[in-house]
Amino acid sequence: MNEDEVPELSSAPLLSHYAKDEGDDQHYSKRCLTTIPKVLEEIKQLYMIAVPLIMTGLLVYGKSAISMFFLGKIGKEALAGGSLAISIANISGYSVISGLAAGMEGISSQAFGAHCWPLLSQTLQRTIVILIITCIPISLLWLNSETFFIFWGQNPTVSSIAATYLSFSIPTLLFQSLINPLKIYLRTQNVTFPLMLSSALALAIHAPINYLLVYHLGLDIRSIALAGGFTDLNILITLLLYLLFSGMHKRTWQGWSLQYCFTEWKPILCQAVPSCISVCLEWWWYELMILLSGLLNNAAEAVATMGILIQATALVYQFPFALNQAASTRVGNELGANQPSRAKTSSLVALLCGVLTGIMAMSFMVIMRNSWGHIFTADGVIGTLTATALPIVGLCELGNCPQTTVCGVLRGSARPTLGACINLGSFYGVGFPIALLMAFVMDMGLLGLWLGLLAAQMVCTAIMVVVLMTTDWKAQAERARALTTAVLLEDQPQSEVPDDHVLVLAAMQN
Repeated sequence: MNEDEVPELSSAPLLSHYAKDEGDDQHYSKRCLTTIPKVLEEIKQLYMIAVPLIMTGLLVYGKSAISMFFLGKIGKEALAGGSLAISIANISGYSVISGLAAGMEGISSQAFGAHCWPLLSQTLQRTIVILIITCIPISLLWLNSETFFIFWGQNPTVSSIAATYLSFSIPTLLFQSLINPLKIYLRTQNVTFPLMLSSALALAIHAPINYLLVYHLGLDIRSIALAGGFTDLNILITLLLYLLFSGMHKRTWQGWSLQYCFTEWKPILCQAVPSCISVCLEWWWYELMILLSGLLNNAAEAVATMGILIQATALVYQFPFALNQAASTRVGNELGANQPSRAKTSSLVALLCGVLTGIMAMSFMVIMRNSWGHIFTADGVIGTLTATALPIVGLCELGNCPQTTVCGVLRGSARPTLGACINLGSFYGVGFPIALLMAFVMDMGLLGLWLGLLAAQMVCTAIMVVVLMTTDWKAQAERARALTTAVLLEDQPQSEVPDDHVLVLAAMQN
């Protein structure tokens, strides 16, 4: 085109507009061609972490199912006491340990992305010490739990059985205080195979250990608790052997040090406490629903149905929970590496995968609505209640899967406080009042409790998506560098800290 033709083109508005649109289309096509491979690569990296975690979660679910099977074989009272003990153990122990351990995710994943290798081992040591100290009051509570059970009006025989189970579960609590940080230490470095391997080996011996302790040593309810401890010990030994023989710890491990174990807890506790609150709020909700179902008119059938429905949600939850952990690792790694655009891509791809997972989970619930209840019982009333409630449970999963995934993004970007506030407002500010209203005032019973959870999940998901879409990822990358730098400068001589990290902290202080 020569110069004389340019004015003629610009003097024709429609033709000029068409030329502009054609240029935009070409630009959009180029962006798509470059974006699609990035998205596919991110999906690949996300599921390279998530798939082994899904398998690990399913194996752990299998362990719980085996324990419940042997509890039922011991007898009705053992099943009742064991179920009560497991519920209290989840509320007062395992949820607290799991939540506090999650506080190291943001720091560890960002430290790995920033190549701050010493910070990984320092965070691991501090977290282990914090968890072991936390086990002391929990253990004292479990040792004296029979008094509390009787005070709450529980059957004395069931209370005695539950207290015995909790007392013999203390080794499991201690092992979990070591296993949880080790798993996070490995996962934040994108190492997931030993997590799956250790869980598979543990599951393989879990049933034989239960059988030996129950039928040959005659330890009754104590056998189930001890078997759980032996199984977790097997997991711990497998993880430690992997670390020893793989040599992957050499880059990050500086040896045990009192300086690292008992100093600079503030950055970890600032992440661990809100992470613990967030995890506990969600765990406690399901335990609360079991308690509320016991207040309904058809209490026996409602409690049994609630237990069966929670088994379904526990199975399905392994998939979004794996995405949660994978998203936390990916986002934390990219922020630590000062790659905000990649962190944004990771978060959006994770959200998309969470939505698709929610659709599949809902479909599973709907398809299984007429058969799931019959897996656990032949009672017709419980089977009908289960079939009626499962589609609503499926709708809950449609919201639960994306919001669980975004919670991982918030942890990876070291914002667990925000996640805890959203969970508190959604579950207890919105969902709990609606559940009470529908279940007891509107007399909808069990369905009302689940509709309350549905309202909570939808509100939580909506807020999480808004938070994700409005995140300033460049600012989050700066926060990540400041977080890892601040902790490093406290522990390392300034001469051993990378110059760019020192400059970042100095600029922020000024």
